[in-house]
Amino acid sequence: MLRYILRRLAWSVPTLLLVTFLVYIALRVGTDPVESYKRVNPRASRAKIQQYIDINGLDPNFVQGYFKWLKNFITGEWAPSIKGRREVWPALKDAMANTLRLGTAATVVGIFFGLIAGVLAALRPGGRRDVFINTSAFVGISIPPFISAILLQLLFAVYWQKWFGASLFPTSGVYPAGHTGFDLFLMLKFMALPTIIVAIQIIATYSRYMRSSLLDVLNSDYMRTARSKGISERRILIKHGMRNALIPVVTIAALDVGSIVGGLIITENIFAYPGMGLYFLKSFGEGDFPLLMPWMVVIVASILLFNLIADISYAWLDPRIRLE
Repeated sequence: MLRYILRRLAWSVPTLLLVTFLVYIALRVGTDPVESYKRVNPRASRAKIQQYIDINGLDPNFVQGYFKWLKNFITGEWAPSIKGRREVWPALKDAMANTLRLGTAATVVGIFFGLIAGVLAALRPGGRRDVFINTSAFVGISIPPFISAILLQLLFAVYWQKWFGASLFPTSGVYPAGHTGFDLFLMLKFMALPTIIVAIQIIATYSRYMRSSLLDVLNSDYMRTARSKGISERRILIKHGMRNALIPVVTIAALDVGSIVGGLIITENIFAYPGMGLYFLKSFGEGDFPLLMPWMVVIVASILLFNLIADISYAWLDPRIRLE
């Protein structure tokens, strides 16, 4: 197992370099960082522009420029934002922390209830419970997040205030304007609506995945053999059925969790939630190359990490899978 993990980590390094190089080229071609800097800083001198080019590796030669940027990135010589010369790491760190809070809460709630719904549907295929869960899942998947977000904002903020005199949940931000310090209850109150929006999609998706996977397992030969040995149905379901049914679900979950770090762009934009999604939209809109490249590195690294976690989970869920 250890040798497999080390081998995968070794392969992750060239993969990370290749993907970030492609992203570097895409951002240079798509946003033209030098022109973006001149547009935001029209009074910048030639010396300032050249300094910006050097520290960001914006040489005419893309390969040389990338390795110059990579060297500065690894050594911690990050260029500040082109707007207001803000430090990149504090902004990126805060955005990542906010997205991880929202994404973790929504993922835990969504996967937990999604797996339960999928198991309940698979136990009685074709029954009323199965039809209800499947129909609800299709509705949840079909409704775009921006539609459900607006509907919940109208219900719990606009109409709730009209009916009861005060809105039940806030509709934007992490804390009220001017708030300082940490307040768990207040933070959870502000996170409630965006968490529900993300969780709806996750519950709908994972209930379908779990139902399909568990039905395949329940109809397999080894499950019939276990029943013929007189093993209780509950033990068969928990020890043999769910454990094997979770294998494909774990793959999808790892990919989803890794991508969540990139930000929930639609949800965060609607709720003005200062996470990685809103960070990306603002940075890309301004063509802020110093902010965008570290964001891309974090996204690629998180996806590679959670892919590795998914592969390692296979061995725990199914000992027949050999990783060595």
